[in-house]
Order: sequence, then C-alpha cells, then structure tokens
Amino acid sequence: MCGINGLVNCGDHETLARMTSVQAHRGPDDAGLWEQRLPDGSYFGLGSRRLAIIDLSPGGHMPMCNEDRTVWITYNGEIYNFAELRRGLLSKGHRFVSNTDTEVVVHLYEEEGAECVKRLNGMFAFAICDLRSGTPTLFMARDHFGVKPFYYAHNGRRFAFASEVKALLQVPGMEAGIDPQSLHQYLTFLWVPDPKTMFRGIQKLPAGHSATFRDGKLEIKQYWDLTFPAENSISPRPEKELAEEVRERFRQSVEAQMISDVPIGAFLSAGLDSSSIVAMMSRATRQPVRTYTITFPPKYRVGETTLDDPAVPARLARKLGCENQQIVVEPDVADLLPRLTWHMDEPTADPAIITAYLVCREARKQATVLLSGVGGDELFAGYRKHAAHYWAQAYQRVPSAMRRLLEPVLARLPGMRGTSVKGSVRLAKKMARSASLPAIDRFVMNSTYLDAAQKDSLYTPALTEEIGGYDPSARHRAAFGEVEDADFLNQMLYLDTKIFMTSLNLTYSDKMSMASSVEVRVPFLDRELAEFVAWNVPPSLKLKGTFRPTTKYILRKAMQDVLPREVLNQPKAGFAAPVDYWLAHDLKEMVDDLLSPSQLRDRGLFRPQAVRAFVDEHRRGVQDWSMPIWQFLTLELWMRTFLDSSANRWMDAPQAASA
Repeated sequence: MCGINGLVNCGDHETLARMTSVQAHRGPDDAGLWEQRLPDGSYFGLGSRRLAIIDLSPGGHMPMCNEDRTVWITYNGEIYNFAELRRGLLSKGHRFVSNTDTEVVVHLYEEEGAECVKRLNGMFAFAICDLRSGTPTLFMARDHFGVKPFYYAHNGRRFAFASEVKALLQVPGMEAGIDPQSLHQYLTFLWVPDPKTMFRGIQKLPAGHSATFRDGKLEIKQYWDLTFPAENSISPRPEKELAEEVRERFRQSVEAQMISDVPIGAFLSAGLDSSSIVAMMSRATRQPVRTYTITFPPKYRVGETTLDDPAVPARLARKLGCENQQIVVEPDVADLLPRLTWHMDEPTADPAIITAYLVCREARKQATVLLSGVGGDELFAGYRKHAAHYWAQAYQRVPSAMRRLLEPVLARLPGMRGTSVKGSVRLAKKMARSASLPAIDRFVMNSTYLDAAQKDSLYTPALTEEIGGYDPSARHRAAFGEVEDADFLNQMLYLDTKIFMTSLNLTYSDKMSMASSVEVRVPFLDRELAEFVAWNVPPSLKLKGTFRPTTKYILRKAMQDVLPREVLNQPKAGFAAPVDYWLAHDLKEMVDDLLSPSQLRDRGLFRPQAVRAFVDEHRRGVQDWSMPIWQFLTLELWMRTFLDSSANRWMDAPQAASA
C-alpha cells in the first residue's frame, strides 16, 4: 500500500518532493521520485511513498520501470491474482527483477495497453508514464469499486494527481477553495459523492474508470460496472446449492487476500460480515488469527443501539481459536477530530472515522494488514433502508387521510436521547417524512439528514445564489437510470455500491487506516464474487420477508455451519461512535466556539440563528440534531485546516495523531 502522486507540465523537483513527503504516513518504508524533462520543455514526474506488503526487499522500490526504462509506474494497491498474471507474462518473455505485483502491472500494460485493467482483480490506483512513442502518455486507473483513492486536477496542458488532496495543494497555483455545489451535496448526505470533491478544481477518478492524458487532452473511460439482470429474470437455483457456492467463492476471496509478507489481522465486531471473514481466515491458517474489537466505556453507551456488544466477538474469537484484542477507548475527541480532518482531506461528517482510526492505530502495533467487512451490506442487502422500501409499500396502503394526521405527530416526537427507544424514534421520524414518496425519492430522502426546506432556511442568500438550483441528488438519480430494468432492491444495492460505499465507507477506511500506515483489504469486494451475487442471487434471497425481513439471508445460510447462532442472529450494529455524548460533554465548548454567531457570520455560508436553533433544540432534547451539528462542526474544522491556512499546517499530524 502506498501514496502516489505525479505532475505533468506543472511544478518541479521540489514540488514533486513536497507532494510525496506530505503523504509519508501512507508509506513509511520507502520513498522515490522519477522525472523526465523532454526536448520540447514538457515535464513529467512521478512520486511514491511505499508501505511494503509483498516483497519487502529493495526490489519493490517505486517508481518502477520495465527493462528498457520506457514505461514507469507509481502504484498503490494489491493485485490478488498477480501470481497467475506473472506466470503468463513470463511465458511471453517478460523478465522480472522483483516479486511484486507492481512489476506485474508494468509488464501487463506493456502487453495489453489500457486493456490491462480488465485482467486485474484487486484494489489499486496507479499512473503509468509511457515514453515509447513520440508523445508521452500518462495512463491512470482506479479499481473496480474505488477501494483506493485517485484525486486529480487538470488545466490545459497542466495535470497533477495524488492519493490525497493535501498533496495536490503543494502544486504552485493550486489554491484551496469551496465548490458550492459540493457543499450543497455535503449538507445533504454528510459527504460529497464522487467524482466531485469539496475542493474547487479537484476531482476524483471514478471507480471502475481509467484515464489517459496525452498532449494536453484528458480522456476518461469506464472499463467496468456492476450490472444486474432484469427484474424477475434470474433462473431459480436450489437455496442450499446457492448458499454453498456463495460460501466457497467467499472463502476463496478471503484466502486470496491473506497473502502478505507482513503480519495480518482482521476487524472483529459483533456483526455477520467481520465474523464471516474471521471464520474463513481461521480455517485457512494454523496460526491464531489476530482480531481487533473496539468498544467504549459504559457511560458512552447509554441510549446507543449502534455500539457493538464486545462480549459477542470475544466469545466467537475463543470458539475459533483466534487472538482477540479488545480496544477500550476514551479518546480526547476535541484534540483528535482536527487531526483526523487533516487526514480525511474532505469534510466527512460520519463519526465512524474516529472509531476506524482508533482501531487501526492500536492494531498497527501488531499487524500491518487488516481485513474488513466493508461491502457485505451492499452486496447482500444489509441496511435498514433496504427493508424500509417494503415497509413504505405497506404504509402506503394506509388511507392518505390517516397518514396526513399521523406524519406531523411523528415528526414532532422528541429525540429521546439517553433512552433505549432513541433508535426506534429516529426510524419512525425518517419513515414519516419519506414513506409516502415515490420509491426513488424515498430512497434518496432516507439517505439524507436535512431536507430541502431545512437547507433553504440555513443557507445565506449569497450561498443560495452560488448553488443556483443544483440538484444534490443528481448523481443518485442518474445511477438509478443505469439499472432501471433491475429489481428495485438491486437498484438500491447498485446505488449503495457505486455512491455510498465508494464515496464514504471506502474513503474513510482508506484515509483512517493509512493515517496509521495500515493496509485494509475488503474480501467482500472481490470482483468475481460481487458479479456472481449480482447475477445469481435473487432479491428474495438477499432480503427475505417484508415486515420483519432477514437481511443478508443467503450469506447467513452460507455461514450457518460456520458461525454460532448468536452471531447469525445478531442485529446489525454500525461501526459508530457516541456522537450524542461527545456533543453534550467533550465537544460542547468546541461547538459553542466554532459555531458561534460571529464565526458563522464571518464565513457567510449559513444564517447564524438557523445553526443556533439546531444546537439549542438538540440540547433541550426537542429534536435529535446530532448529525447536522456534527456536519457543521466538521465543516468548520475543515475550513480552518485547508482554507484558512496552508495544508502544511498539519504536516506533523501523522506523528502527533499516533502518539
């Protein structure tokens, strides 16, 4: 795993070195630069920071080249089928000087050009500078699901890319500024969907896409997409047979992703996904699998239903013969949050970034690679919003007059902070505002925390004018159109896989693990496994039932002889954090300071009285506004970090955050 960056016709050696240095946390084991100044004055430069995972020798140094030094690569990721690809390339006469997967990509590109990405199974983001023709070509690619990040900026003949935005901000003339439309998206979803970023002029290469930059022209092309069969077109197969094949394909994926020359471990929560990974890992090795479970002291858990019970993974680890380290955390969140904001690059108002960072920081003391359950919910239908679609269909059969009476009552329910019914009340309020809407509008609404009216009351006239009527859910609606013939459950899974998972879950997993120099792998996102599930498992075996549906049904059936009933029946618990507690205690002073009326007026984005109303209502228990307040707080920290000063402000953040 690595941090990559590069330049075409902008900056110089010092710029390239700064870009590489600011990503040192992504690769503490080695660093390298390669540059080429052409007779016409064109400049190409590649930089790399290396976290050595496969072939720890100096032979893995990057940027790396082919035999005659005409093809150079900077690469971030792991190709799990690299050994098979290497054998084929050897048979065609290619010579290797290392045992890395990086060198396999170099020679595969020599052999197949841009089509090489279709042969890769893994997670990757890379750039190849091809000097073999008269006009140098920069070829870039991002993996199928977007596990690894790839940011870029393009202006005429000038082009720059990096694993993290903070590296791009080292380029002369690259100023950090807010994109108003992206801000509108952030206030809608808690994060900004790909390919946009919060930074004006900086974009992300979409998952499953490659790009070619040649003679000042950038061409972006999709090389892969997750597809689904038309509704009701899947030929039924015996459930037992299907479950067995899902289990076997999943086992193969887990074992392939256990290849490593450094210590490896796994996240272990009380949930089905991480438990399934650990169970397969324990079957594949004679050594006890290292597992890591994060938990919070009892005071944080009051009224929270999304914090895992640490006793469940502890019992599972004993049953499987695994080592289990329970990481009990009571972080100084007021100190930690600004530093993690620097690592995230973009404002991301999901408090799971804190728990993700803390577990990676502790695990790094023993392991460099961790396997994660990210992707299981998107493949097999594990989120409550998937079931909400069927609940809403039933609700719409209630007479409309009765619904008009009921919905305002539910909307006015207090937040019920600190009680066991808090989660149920939150669900009821979400259903009240969305259940009567058409299916697509309902799904989009269930993915948001502030509706259009609330944002209108929040924005200043100047911000409203800059946004200019932009639809923040346009990306979502376009994605529905890509799979409009599929069953609606599969449409929801497509959106979650392409947008929610890539832009949020995979992004914070990458940034928070790399902040501790840890590589996170995601066995559920094996391309062949995902394609099999999409085309062979009918929706009724992903989410079984409608009133009290069984989520991820076929995965539970696949693992029923592997995992104990306690895990199979465990309700979903998010990789979350005690936001309510932090806002009421640890972060109360920070909220009052950063979201003060004078500070908000100076920013000119939000009406101070509107923001204060959210804070006051939340503190009085009138409404649960914890997530919008977290949004405002995260945004202000981001602006202070990236807009008010140089991104270099937190140059020492990797060391300080891990202290």
